[in-house]
Amino acid sequence: MELDLIDQVRDFNRFYTQRLGLLTDSYLGSDRALGPSRLLWEIGDRRDLRELRDQLGLDSGYLSRLLRGLEEQGLVQVVPHPGDGRARIAELTEAGRRERDTLDQRSRADVVALLGGLDPEQQEELAAAQKQVRRLLRLATITITPVPADDPEAWRCLKRYAAELAALFPEGYDQATLTRPEDLTGRLLLAREHGEPIGCGAWSRLGPRTAEIRHLWIDAKARGLGLGRRLLHRLETDAATQGVDTIRLGTHRTLGEAIALYRSSGYVEIDSYSDSPYNQLSFEKKQQAVGQDGVVVE
Repeated sequence: MELDLIDQVRDFNRFYTQRLGLLTDSYLGSDRALGPSRLLWEIGDRRDLRELRDQLGLDSGYLSRLLRGLEEQGLVQVVPHPGDGRARIAELTEAGRRERDTLDQRSRADVVALLGGLDPEQQEELAAAQKQVRRLLRLATITITPVPADDPEAWRCLKRYAAELAALFPEGYDQATLTRPEDLTGRLLLAREHGEPIGCGAWSRLGPRTAEIRHLWIDAKARGLGLGRRLLHRLETDAATQGVDTIRLGTHRTLGEAIALYRSSGYVEIDSYSDSPYNQLSFEKKQQAVGQDGVVVE
């Protein structure tokens, strides 16, 4: 990775955090820093502590310290979960709700003042740029890892994939068509966001140096990020490390977005190589195979 690119991202982070006043102990004119102020907002009226910890990515000990400080200020109370004796819930007190509303009003006023320095076209440009940054940062934090062929989380994704195709295809889709764990001669990859499975895909060997990509699926809430392209590339790369230099795949004519992805990723249409009734179009892509030691396979 280019050092200039790394320095540019770091410089933007420093500029942005300073411009938004995130470095002080009095965020938005309050008597507390960003951390506890953000926690007030995320609690809403009440929130399960486990949800807070997972959403904000906070260590349990640090979250407890933040909550303790807000409790001491009379803004929050932590009570047992009504349906789970092992869990606890954070609730805003009346004073906490007033403080949250005050912070909300100040934040909105701060944004209005910031945007006031731009004309309407520039405001739209800034909003579009922020949307793009959010998309790319979200994509960057999604993990893609190999999992066992019978991994329960991956199979929940595969069954959702099958259910979607059953609803989309005029002829339906038979879940029994999914590649059984014992028949997978390649690997199954699982995409996770904050630990939650949001996508999957597999490759299976057709021959010594040929493989097929199967069951590429992205959860609806993660579509539009570019994750499908990223997962496809990871499957190709993973197969390449196993000596595969020819990748094939088949798809249904109704899956226009998938077809566009394959074509733009370098796949060319070929004659049918499969007897699957759902592979109405077949594609192939040549790539450079490398061994696990990184040496190109001739």
